[in-house]
Amino acid sequence: MIYRNFRFVTIVRILLITASIFLFVYSILNFDYHITPVLIGLVIIIQIILLFKYVDKVNRDLTSFLESIRFSEFTLNFQTKGLGSSFDNLNKAFNDVIMDFQKVRSEKEEHFQYLQSIVQNIDVSILAYQRDGTVEMVNKSAKKLFQVSSLRNINSLDSLSAELVKTLIEINPGENKLVKIQEQDDLLQLAIFATELRIHDKEIVLATVKNIQNVLEEQETESWQKLIRVLTHEIMNSITPIASLSSTLELMLKSITSEKSDQSLDMESVTEIQQALQTINKRSSGLLHFVNTYRNLTRIPKPNFKIFPASELISNVQLLMEQELRQNEIKLITSVNPPDIELSADEQLLEQVMINIVKNAVQALGNTPDPKIVIRAMINKRGRFIIQITDNGQGILKEVLDKIFIPFFTTKPKGSGIGLSLSRQIMRLHGGTITATSEPEKGTTFTLTF
Repeated sequence: MIYRNFRFVTIVRILLITASIFLFVYSILNFDYHITPVLIGLVIIIQIILLFKYVDKVNRDLTSFLESIRFSEFTLNFQTKGLGSSFDNLNKAFNDVIMDFQKVRSEKEEHFQYLQSIVQNIDVSILAYQRDGTVEMVNKSAKKLFQVSSLRNINSLDSLSAELVKTLIEINPGENKLVKIQEQDDLLQLAIFATELRIHDKEIVLATVKNIQNVLEEQETESWQKLIRVLTHEIMNSITPIASLSSTLELMLKSITSEKSDQSLDMESVTEIQQALQTINKRSSGLLHFVNTYRNLTRIPKPNFKIFPASELISNVQLLMEQELRQNEIKLITSVNPPDIELSADEQLLEQVMINIVKNAVQALGNTPDPKIVIRAMINKRGRFIIQITDNGQGILKEVLDKIFIPFFTTKPKGSGIGLSLSRQIMRLHGGTITATSEPEKGTTFTLTF
């Protein structure tokens, strides 16, 4: 409709100009008056000017419309005065598009302000910077943490900690780093996580920094409390009977050696004293064994890393446990995917970890019909190498599962309670973790993640 009206008006104007030119020529040829041709000529010039203005109006509006979009200038308003109704719909369309852009821009600005408010007020320190250290954005928490009013370059934090600056500059995307900063009156344990993104051909590192000193202190305190409870329990179990028997022996000997006493040692008394001394000796030896075991727990050798096939590790464990598994009629299933996968670790220490877990599984399968253990080596969904050891035994209660890695905690009558604790320390020395999941009466799975 817009273009149909435009064509109609343009044709009418051209016809009028043509008719005016015809009258102009006719007046020159047939009239002796000079004023009439001049007036007609002026009319022709005015009509031509109006025609050009009429036609050029569309181009000017289009140019203005596109430039307003290009420069995000959405305050323009397209209006037509004196050019006829053919431009009304076109200008209305221009104004509608401008209003839509204004609405979208307003929503984006509101969304940006919303995100800015979150970023600035969140209690996690956030830094966005280029690899050369140029800071693009820093929130209030980061300024408060680093005690700065503004931050233009990461290198300006060198006065606080050179290690922090080096970590921020060299950290890889998806990597976690821990930086310790000792100040005169405070200690900071900073957990740093970074991701990388590209904006306008610039590589931007987005890093989150959180002081976890309080969390570490709470966890350390909780760990010490758990350890002290276990140590106290074990020591008291040995000291209490020793103290009781010692007191009994002392009373017996006092009554016999007393100056007023006419009693002498009979065989029954000798036997009682001998049994008491044997018990004291036994409990003292047990306590000594407990202390030696605790000392061994703190003396794990440093891993000797080397590259070897995962299938070789599992085959060695299978060979070492073959006789015990056969005696207990337990089926062992192993798989390695991909078959040629290799890992860098201390093979002997990992064998110790896996054998300890398999032995626990064998004991858990004591009364299980069709007992079996499955060992799988594979790459998990996060691209990390894992070894899973699963049994279909009696499982572990939830309240017990939370304590199995605590030193000296055990539910076995003859267990020492250090096997899984040693295993966790060995995995930590390898930069990995050991976790356990279990369902009572269904089975247990231990996962070694590297």
